[in-house]
Amino acid sequence: MLYATLKLLHVGAIVVWVGGMAFAHFFLRPAVAALEPPQRLALMHDVLGRFFAAVLVAVVLAVATGLWMIGDVHQRVAASGGQLVMPWTWTAMTALGLLMTAIFGHIRFALFKRLRRALAGGQLPAAAAALTQIRQWVVVNLVLGTVVIGLAVAGGA
Repeated sequence: MLYATLKLLHVGAIVVWVGGMAFAHFFLRPAVAALEPPQRLALMHDVLGRFFAAVLVAVVLAVATGLWMIGDVHQRVAASGGQLVMPWTWTAMTALGLLMTAIFGHIRFALFKRLRRALAGGQLPAAAAALTQIRQWVVVNLVLGTVVIGLAVAGGA
C-alpha cells in the first residue's frame, strides 16, 4: 500500500512538471504573444513564478519517491536473498530525472532570477532575453520528460 501511494505521488509530480511545461510552451506562450512586451513579460513572470513554486515541490516529491521506490525494491530483493539488477529503464529514468532536476535548478535559480531583476529594473530587452533562455531550457526539459515517460511505459515502471 505504501509503495502504491508513493508511486501515485511520483506519477502525479511528473504530471504536474511535464504537463505544466507542455501547457506553458504549446498553449500559454502562443496566446500571450499578442500582448505588448511589458504586459507579456509581466504575465509570464507571474505565471512562471507560480509554476516554478509548484515544480519545486514536484521535483522534491519525484526525486524522493523515485529513490525510495528503488531502495524499497532493492531491500525486498536483498531480504529474499537475491541481488537487485536494476532494469536499464530505471537507470535511464533516474539519470534523466536528475539531469532534469539540475536543468530546473538552473532555470529557477539563475534564469528566472535574471528575468525578475530585469523586470524590476525596467530592462525589457534583458527580461525578454532571460525569458527566451527559460523557454529554450524548458523545451530541453520537456523533451527529456517525454523520454522519461516513454521509458516508464516501455519499461513497465
